[in-house]
Amino acid sequence: MYFTFTIFVIGGIGNLINICVLTSLKLFRSNQCAFYLIFESVVNTCQLTILFIINLLPIVNGFDLGNVSIGWCKVRAMIPQAFRLLSTSMVCFAALDQFLSTNPLLIIRQMSSLRLAHRLTIIAIIIWSLHTVPFGIFYQIVPLTGCVMISTCLTHYYSFFYYPFLHGVLPLFGSSTFALLAYRNVRRLVRRGIGNERRRLDRQLTAMIFIRVVCFVCVLTPYTIYRIYALNISTSQVTIYSYAIDRLSFSILASFLNLNYTMSFYIFLVSSARYRRQVKYFFGKKCWRLLKNLCNVKPNEIHPSGPRSNAEESELK
Repeated sequence: MYFTFTIFVIGGIGNLINICVLTSLKLFRSNQCAFYLIFESVVNTCQLTILFIINLLPIVNGFDLGNVSIGWCKVRAMIPQAFRLLSTSMVCFAALDQFLSTNPLLIIRQMSSLRLAHRLTIIAIIIWSLHTVPFGIFYQIVPLTGCVMISTCLTHYYSFFYYPFLHGVLPLFGSSTFALLAYRNVRRLVRRGIGNERRRLDRQLTAMIFIRVVCFVCVLTPYTIYRIYALNISTSQVTIYSYAIDRLSFSILASFLNLNYTMSFYIFLVSSARYRRQVKYFFGKKCWRLLKNLCNVKPNEIHPSGPRSNAEESELK
């Protein structure tokens, strides 16, 4: 609970800053990679919130509501999985977009567009929402066990396809491959007709996405391996020692996985000096000016705006 509360606060602040910076600076507004990062931050915030509620309710009620309420049992199983897959998809899409947008071939660069980003995001939302429907059907409350999945076929699906491939090999291999290819493209980034501003933005986003993917692989791999093992090895509560070790392992690795929804903002700060300047600009100029205007503006008082703000923002490009 302490760990969940900590990452909820730290991650919520970081994701909120990400959203504010990437939506307020004109440099990112029409960029498809920034769109993926914004949507990922929104999904991560929702995931941290639902995880916090799931961990808070047993403390408030004194018992696990999921073992009593069939509705909460199903919701608790469905929503975190949908958010987890959406967050994973955004990381993969961002790496793919950087590979496309930095490719030396014009025909491949043209494939990267904001329209494609919108379509991929909508498709991911629909697919992962439908993917969670079996959870709502086959999660039931079993006496002496609690809220568990009762379908053997669905257990086999998660054992042999979902965790090994959908949750493991495909996102890990896909995001890593595209991030490495984008990094290679950026190191060779010399294009005719592409301005310095666009090249600097490509280098910044590629560095941010590359480090993000490295951390994504590090936190996702241990949990995926554990889930494959746990689904194929049955541990009964009768064998208390083995059951305790299993639950402790799950708690540690699940908490480690949840760092994935917390660390994007802090990874971007560490990996990009330019992003640090943009965050500083957001707080030092935009937020401070807005706060000052709210406190000092008088009726019928005129303040200059527009050109000065644009000139200051151009220093970050």
